[in-house]
Amino acid sequence: MTVAIITGSTGLVGAEASRCYAAKGFKVVGIDNDMRKSFFGEDASTQWARQELEAALPDYLHYSIDIRDQSAIDQVFARYGSAITVVIHTAAQPSHDWAATDPATDFTVNANGTLSLLEACRAHAPNASFVYCSTNKVYGDTPNDLPLVEQETRWEMADTHPYAQHGIDETMSLDQTRHSLFGVSKAAADLMVQEYGRYFGMQTACFRAGCVTGAGHSGVQLHGFLSYLMRCAIMNSPYTVFGYKGKQVRDNIHAHDLVNAFWHFSQKPSRPGAVYNIGGGRLANCSMLEAIKACEQLTERPMNWDYSDENRIGDHIWWISDVRQFQSDYPAWHHQYDLPTTLRDIHDALRERLAGQAA
Repeated sequence: MTVAIITGSTGLVGAEASRCYAAKGFKVVGIDNDMRKSFFGEDASTQWARQELEAALPDYLHYSIDIRDQSAIDQVFARYGSAITVVIHTAAQPSHDWAATDPATDFTVNANGTLSLLEACRAHAPNASFVYCSTNKVYGDTPNDLPLVEQETRWEMADTHPYAQHGIDETMSLDQTRHSLFGVSKAAADLMVQEYGRYFGMQTACFRAGCVTGAGHSGVQLHGFLSYLMRCAIMNSPYTVFGYKGKQVRDNIHAHDLVNAFWHFSQKPSRPGAVYNIGGGRLANCSMLEAIKACEQLTERPMNWDYSDENRIGDHIWWISDVRQFQSDYPAWHHQYDLPTTLRDIHDALRERLAGQAA
């Protein structure tokens, strides 16, 4: 028996990972207590995803455990021991807006919860690959100091800058900048994951993602940008764009492509404490204005949106991930979803899900 432990297993990335590793013949042990519901309300609940996983995957076993509960986490790892060959850690409080409402919960879930998992893995499965789903928010506001040029529908990097062609790489500093509280809690976990790799020799990796998206997202106002935008477009609900003239550029990677990157690393870890910027890169990115236009084209009607001059704390004006480091280490990996394909995937899944709820 080969076991994959996946935290946040009913969320967007966790559910995608559960399906991926189950298809590869793993027994998938999912850990998820649906905290999204307590963070963001009923619409954010992923209970539907748990039901789908349990119905579709015979070798999926679910534990409704808070990752901060060290004793409960340790018991799960002890139960499977050396059979655990990979840990995919996606569970998190994922919103920088929400983090400011309850910093203690944000930090303990993101940082302390990660430490609980690292300790359990070190004690019971020290040879397992440990994949941490980090975020570009660990870089704080540093990207906002880059030389940007205003275009008709977006901000863009100055042509002469090293980041212009491929995006932002892993050499960007995490220091001397303001972070959102969410960025701080994720950075603390990110550094701890690196340290467990370098200090204890564990096969750990941090994947610093931009916007992760796809059909499995339960998007809400504070989290799940493209999913929530598309939901508003379909339901003709109001949507507010915050700051930067709606021209802020967001990097979007489909959960399938991200999990495929996890798979490549977990099968042949590159180095202990590896760090990768991962995202849609130059293939899949858009500004808010461009995303609204794309949603309007899919729904074939204008969106009901307005604009606020006040930008959200922690929001990047321009972020495109340079994924060349990961591609260098894993040349067989490549994107399978461009932005139009991703948006169509979200649109069709949301229509089906909303129709089912109305029935």
